[in-house]
Amino acid sequence: MSFHKKHIEDFLSIFEEKKTLIKASIGCNLLELYQDKTNPEIFFTYSYWAEEQDLENYRNSELFKTVWAKTKILFNDKPIAWSVDKRVSLK
Repeated sequence: MSFHKKHIEDFLSIFEEKKTLIKASIGCNLLELYQDKTNPEIFFTYSYWAEEQDLENYRNSELFKTVWAKTKILFNDKPIAWSVDKRVSLK
């Protein structure tokens, strides 16, 4: 996600306010927020869901709709999202 500089603090405030609720969604095992090292306007969220249906249920929830409505007006570029399958994990 890419935000206008003037909206970064607004986004961070929204994320801070809603992160615990998002993480508490059924099937959400992990929620992380990253900021690009060279372009501070770019952020990534990473979430890990137990089942694909859990993610779909979240995407159709009132919580998501509320967060998305507040967040999308802050973008300075079209957001990109990926759903991926884990191939390898080393710990």
